[in-house]
Amino acid sequence: MQRLWVSGYRDYELGLFDPAAPEIKVIKRVLLERIGTWLDQQTEPTWLITGPQAGVERWALEVGLTLKADYPTLQLGMVQPFVEVGQNWQPARQAALQQMQSQVDYLGTLSQQPYQGPQQLRDYQAFMLAHSDQLLLVFDPTQDEQSERHAKSYYDYQAGQHAVAAGTYQMELVDFDDLREAGEALAEEERERRGEW
Repeated sequence: MQRLWVSGYRDYELGLFDPAAPEIKVIKRVLLERIGTWLDQQTEPTWLITGPQAGVERWALEVGLTLKADYPTLQLGMVQPFVEVGQNWQPARQAALQQMQSQVDYLGTLSQQPYQGPQQLRDYQAFMLAHSDQLLLVFDPTQDEQSERHAKSYYDYQAGQHAVAAGTYQMELVDFDDLREAGEALAEEERERRGEW
């Protein structure tokens, strides 16, 4: 069995509050291409695993649902770091989480306590690394270095680097340059589709 952990920025870390934002279409396209390439290389049953956060994690699961048509052995898993995730979210965000929870093949919760502190998040990260073979991370280290406060994905990036250095783990980054190139390619395809030159 091969397991791909997908993580990255939360929607608000990217300033993407509208589900119809064109930037989300670009991110999903890149995820579709990268996850599809990973699936094409597999000869064993596969799992795409991620967390419950709105943003890259949720978009990855949405992409995974579309990929299941072409990859029927693909399984989707959502692992929550603690119980009552999203309890304080606005109703629309809670509803979106509940809908996705009902669509995954596996839904698990690591800590059976509500949020107690950062140790639960470190335990979650260690669990995800231990139960995956590769991390696909939408994160731009050069942009985050300039930030006063690190994004959640910064800590996944650091942990992924340590796992890669320690052995057979793999990590693939999708940075802002990758997203920019994908956005330009998508815009060009749209112009061609409309017959514009």
